[in-house]
Amino acid sequence: CSLPSEPLLRLIEANRIDQRISEYATWADLKHYCVHSADPVGRLVLGVLGRAEPELVALSDDVCTGLQLVNFLQDVPRDLALGRDYLPVDDRARFGVTELDRPSPELRALLEFEADRARGLLASGEELGRRLGGGRIGRSVALFARGGLATLEALERADWDIFNGRPRPSRARLALAAIR
Repeated sequence: CSLPSEPLLRLIEANRIDQRISEYATWADLKHYCVHSADPVGRLVLGVLGRAEPELVALSDDVCTGLQLVNFLQDVPRDLALGRDYLPVDDRARFGVTELDRPSPELRALLEFEADRARGLLASGEELGRRLGGGRIGRSVALFARGGLATLEALERADWDIFNGRPRPSRARLALAAIR
């Protein structure tokens, strides 16, 4: 597909970042990580599709970062066990979160805030699908964003309980997202 090497090099750098950095001070710092860990995946998909228009790349980057944030929200306990924290320090301070290893009203508020951020980014998925011309490919790409939104709904239905299993949407909810 004559894919550019730049997205692949970013993924390698994301691995290096994971070896050096275990927490992120600000949203801008975490977004910088996502530029390396998440956004390249969408850019590679666009490359396979032969579509690299700047507006499509920007929409794809939003969706990929949004999906990465959803994973971070689901995986707080798992990431802590690996010595990593993907909830920005300044956001934790803003909500008074001092501990990430147990439920608290403060942690719940932080998770809801980060979920709203992810939801805003994932909203780009519908426009990306339309700009890809709809059809099977456009719907498939938009479906990834809908899957992220369904996962956020699962987190909400689980009352933000990330400590008793990884909240994820049911097959029925994913099918409903696909039908939409």
